[in-house]
Amino acid sequence: MPEGDGGSGAAGKVAIVGFSVLKPGYDAVATAFKETPAGKNVRVSQSFGPSGSQSKAVASGQPAGFVGFSLEPDMSKLVPEFVDASWDKGKSKGIGTTSVVVIVVRPGNPQHIRGWDDLTKPGVKIVTPNPATSGSAKWNILAAYSHGLLAGGSKADARSYLAKFFAHVVSKPDSGADATTAFLAGTGNVLISYENEAIAAKQAGKNLDYVVPSDTFKIQNPVAVTKSAPAAARRFLAYVQSAAGQKVLASKGFRPLDSAAVPSKVMGANDPTHPYPTVTTLETIDDLGGWSKVDTDFFGPDHGIVTQIEKANR
Repeated sequence: MPEGDGGSGAAGKVAIVGFSVLKPGYDAVATAFKETPAGKNVRVSQSFGPSGSQSKAVASGQPAGFVGFSLEPDMSKLVPEFVDASWDKGKSKGIGTTSVVVIVVRPGNPQHIRGWDDLTKPGVKIVTPNPATSGSAKWNILAAYSHGLLAGGSKADARSYLAKFFAHVVSKPDSGADATTAFLAGTGNVLISYENEAIAAKQAGKNLDYVVPSDTFKIQNPVAVTKSAPAAARRFLAYVQSAAGQKVLASKGFRPLDSAAVPSKVMGANDPTHPYPTVTTLETIDDLGGWSKVDTDFFGPDHGIVTQIEKANR
């Protein structure tokens, strides 16, 4: 055990490596953790970037005690060498934060966007991250595909809608955070994003609005400690998944694992006193067969649905 990390309440260090959209929430949760007995005098370092790139960095030797990615495959790539195979066996199934895919628009919603069907109308210019580097891009794409499936009823209908969606994409930045930056700088007139990213941007004073579609996709972000993690990192993981930690994350726009952890007010939300509206139809990764199937079917390098659509659009 590393020196100075001898048990509950002892000092230590937590090296966080996570995907970019986590940063506002983890800035807050790290501060709150250090105010608890378990986090007293603990040093916290943070590294954020595109989810896939961060996973590769850890696999290449970047020091990490706590890892948080956009999606399960980025965690699975570190198992079993860097992360124990039991990482997803606890009460929370390895999930640290949840959110939903939303549609971000210019102030006042000049394009009159209400849902997914409006995104394929003339004049709509979409910004969404690059699925080759960004986990949030994959969630966005699955939300669009699921809408096509719900609206049309067949895989062919869903693929047709997704092709129309991609025809309106004008920019694919490397990460969800970079996509928000590009949108705020004037690129496009619609941004597909996480609900928490939209709320965090509004909390930071950015000028945008967002729409929660009546059907969308549930985002589940995995977290774990590495095999070499000191005790402080394990205490930090426990705090992140606790009611107290979830309430801090909810204050920054993430939907908590337990609805009881929603604060009385979340500034930046469309309705701060009711920040997380119920979605009429909320699709999940399990509805599409799980990540091992989805990664191959949608993002496979040769025959993936998205790969083929992007090739056709070049």
